[in-house]
Amino acid sequence: MQVLENVIERARAKAARVVFPEIGETRVAEAVARMRAEGLCDPVGLAEVSDAQVAALVQARGLKESLARRLLAKPLYRAAAMVAAGEADAMVAGADSPTRRVIEAAGMAIGLAEGVTVPSSFFLMLFPDGRAMIFADCAVTVAPDAEALAAIARASAASGAALLGEARVALLSFSTGASGAGDSVDVVRAAAEATGFIGPVQADAALNATVAAKKGLGAGDANVLVFPSLDAGNIAYKLCQELAGAQALGPILQGFARPVCDLSRGATVEDIVAATAVAVAMG
Repeated sequence: MQVLENVIERARAKAARVVFPEIGETRVAEAVARMRAEGLCDPVGLAEVSDAQVAALVQARGLKESLARRLLAKPLYRAAAMVAAGEADAMVAGADSPTRRVIEAAGMAIGLAEGVTVPSSFFLMLFPDGRAMIFADCAVTVAPDAEALAAIARASAASGAALLGEARVALLSFSTGASGAGDSVDVVRAAAEATGFIGPVQADAALNATVAAKKGLGAGDANVLVFPSLDAGNIAYKLCQELAGAQALGPILQGFARPVCDLSRGATVEDIVAATAVAVAMG
C-alpha cells in the first residue's frame, strides 16, 4: 500500500530511537527484531533511572523527587520520561497495557503540545482497495463535548495532512445538515462551526459523492472521519477490520509534545511494526 510504504520510508530516514517498555512481550520482541533488522528505527528497552528522567518529572510537573523516583519504577512512566529527557525520540506501548495507563504516563512525563487542550487518538485505516483514511477518536475520549470534539477534529486534520498529504475532514453524525436534531447532533454542529469542517454529516454523504450531492453537504470525498463518540469510533474501526479486511494501525495518540503510540492489545507483529512507523513518521 502506497501510503504505508511512504510512511515506512520516512520513518527509516529519521533513524529515531524508540523505547518499547513492553519489549519482553512476545509480539513486541518479534516486531523489535524485525524493525532493527530492517533499519526502521533504533528500538530500545527501558534504561536505568537517570537524573534527566527525574528532572523531567520534577521540573516539568512540579513533583517531589521522591515521588518522581517512585513513578519511574513503573515501566510506562520510565519510558515516557526517557522521551521527555531526550533519551528516546518516541514511545510505543500498549500491547500489554490499558490505554488509560499509557495516556497517564505520557501526560505526566511528556505533556501536551502547545495549544492542545485534550489528548486524543486516531487509527490509520488501510483498506484492501488501496484507500487510506484517518478515523478519530476511537480510543481515548468517551463522550467529547463540542470544544473537545473540535480539538479532536483539528488534531486529526493535522495527522491526516502529515500522513495522507491532504486532510478532507468530516464530522460524522446520524444527521446531515439540519435534517435531524438532538443533543449529539448539536455537539457535532457546534464543533463543525468552530472548525469550519464539514458536519454534521452522515457517513454515506461523507464518503459518496452522489449521496453528498443529494443531501447538499460536502463533496463526498472525506478521508478523515471524526466520530461523535468513542462508542461510534471504536465500533466503526472494528467493523471495518472484520467485515472489510481493513488494517487498523494504532491507536496513535495525538496532542502530545512528542510521539506516543498506544498499541491495541490485539495488535499483531505486523501491526506493531506499521504503527511504530506511523508514530515515528509523524514525529
